[in-house]
Amino acid sequence: MPLSRLNEEQYAAATSSSNQNLIIASAGTGKTSTIVGRIAYLLNSGIAPQEILLLTFTNKAAAEMVARVAEYFGADVAKRIDAGTFHAVSYRWLKKRDKRVVLKQQRELKTLFRSVFEKRSFMHIDADVQPYGGNYLYDLYSYYQNTELEKHFESWLVENYPEHELFAMIYADVVDEFEALKKEYGFLNFNDLLLEFRKMAKEAELGYKEVLVDEYQDTNALQGTLIDAMNPPSLFCVGDYDQSIYAFNGADITIIGSFTKKYPDAVVHTLTKNYRSTMPILSLANKVIEINERIYPKKLEVTRNYDAELPKLLAFDELFDQYHGVADKISQTATPREEIAVIFRNNSSADGIEVGLRELGINCKRKGGTSFFDSREVKAVLDLYTLLVNESDMMAFIHLFEFARGIGSAMAKELYIALKSLGHGSMFYGLYAPDESQKNPFEKRKLNHQLGLFDDFLELGAVGKYAKLGFESKFMKNPILKHPKLTKESATFLHNFYLLFRDLKGIKQPRTIVRKIADSELFKYISEYLSTKRATLKDGSIDEKQKEESMVRISRKMLLLQDLAKPYSEHDRFLNAMILGSSDLTQGEGVNLLSVHASKGLEYKEVYVVDLMDGRFPNRKLMQRGGSLDEERRLFYVAVTRAKDILYLSYAKYDKIKKQNFLPSQFLYEAGLVAKDENYRALVMKEEKEED
Repeated sequence: MPLSRLNEEQYAAATSSSNQNLIIASAGTGKTSTIVGRIAYLLNSGIAPQEILLLTFTNKAAAEMVARVAEYFGADVAKRIDAGTFHAVSYRWLKKRDKRVVLKQQRELKTLFRSVFEKRSFMHIDADVQPYGGNYLYDLYSYYQNTELEKHFESWLVENYPEHELFAMIYADVVDEFEALKKEYGFLNFNDLLLEFRKMAKEAELGYKEVLVDEYQDTNALQGTLIDAMNPPSLFCVGDYDQSIYAFNGADITIIGSFTKKYPDAVVHTLTKNYRSTMPILSLANKVIEINERIYPKKLEVTRNYDAELPKLLAFDELFDQYHGVADKISQTATPREEIAVIFRNNSSADGIEVGLRELGINCKRKGGTSFFDSREVKAVLDLYTLLVNESDMMAFIHLFEFARGIGSAMAKELYIALKSLGHGSMFYGLYAPDESQKNPFEKRKLNHQLGLFDDFLELGAVGKYAKLGFESKFMKNPILKHPKLTKESATFLHNFYLLFRDLKGIKQPRTIVRKIADSELFKYISEYLSTKRATLKDGSIDEKQKEESMVRISRKMLLLQDLAKPYSEHDRFLNAMILGSSDLTQGEGVNLLSVHASKGLEYKEVYVVDLMDGRFPNRKLMQRGGSLDEERRLFYVAVTRAKDILYLSYAKYDKIKKQNFLPSQFLYEAGLVAKDENYRALVMKEEKEED
């Protein structure tokens, strides 16, 4: 049984009779075993599996824990446990209530947000402060949703960014129109899932006897209020304040820090035995992290008592020498490639390492930079597939038509709304059987200078300019072609869109759909567009070899996407897997290239933490945008404690491209790997000055 394998501390936590438990589980102390042990204890105590809710940071973590429960209690019992991320659990509950829920990823709704934002003009406001761009304003609004529980967006913005008070009314109006559009089309983003589920939890009993929360230190204010709304009879929270690294996403370390104030009768359990790292690695990690303020007292014990390698410092004269040097080290080690990780704070670091490894013929896979599912070509295929399943998904349409030259998100939205108007509510009817009696299907904007609204729509255009393009005669009669800003190229894009969806009609197999999309003229245009863009040099010329390589990479991704579609026979299941599960899927094999955030919860025999220079790690730019040295120090702690046996910390002294000198990271001084000198004192004084 899982309980028989626990040490004394883990067992005490797993079998606690308290209704509120906080388990401080430092890196490598067996938090997963403790959570599985707790679930076993609950099941043995007569709690039904469906009365247990397990909230994890990733769906992969939830699946692994449920699989371990299944080993002892059987798959039938384990699968009845409600387990997953806050978002996945919320999505399942909301789907039960309303099958029409349409979940959209942040990047998709950001496009919709831009389509609203682009219709605003800030020209009439005379101000020294430049208004935010659409993308940044969307991120700011998302942060607001995660952290602010009471104030309206406009009030919150004025309070936190007073220099933008002149624009606040326009910003707030953009948000209001954006939310109205989401409601009209039934779109929910990840924040909306939690907000809607919180309402549901307040209004009805969910039936959980105990809620277990993993990675509790990274809970944000919204997630915290969701737990409050559930108000479970028993709460079991597991986390480590030294590994709280998601402040940029609204994570609030005070939630774990104030647990005993919120629940005066709570019991705090501390797991102190580290089963992962050797004594020298753990000693270095503790030496640095102990500089941060202690919220709960703890002292880790090492269980692996044998001679171990000391962490090694790698110092290089030049930045790219570092990347090649680390790659060379990896080429000479006896450690299996899959057991090696290179951990970076900034994506540019990973680019250099990846090039160095490829030059030596060493395979690698990257997580934390641009993933397979974040690539624009994969997004395009999934957007096309989404429209096939749900033609009401305006966002997928807008996102696609941004590829067409001359069509931005605002114009794409105009085309979509016009097609719906021509089809009396159906975009596809508007495309294939339009109401030709409508002379002008395009909406005119209502002027409102105070809210930045303006009317730039001119007279309708003539369709004669498309006569020699070989469009189908039926398509040529569509009033949509009268949009005055439509060019021959963008009209051809629309025609190819028309041809593709005519060919996709009636196909049932997801794999066949993906293949037909990849083979279509529309997708060939998208591939050409992306490859040309990626191969364009600074002087505007095209590197043909680079373009050809890009086309090959896109083709490979399409084959991989077809393989991913193989197990599915239903469109909805395939799309949901791609949207909700994509962050847990990785591509390739070999050495692991990981951002610090992506490395969380993982462990490797041999670890390289690179670019440990002041400014890069700690990242001073992010610190100035609301981060802190404490947070950067926690990131360093997480990176270092991924190592089980071998740890390398590397830095460079100079960047020849930027002609920039570097000082070693403050953390290298704190770890005792670099002697404290005048440079260190300068760094400390700089930090104290920034805090003041």
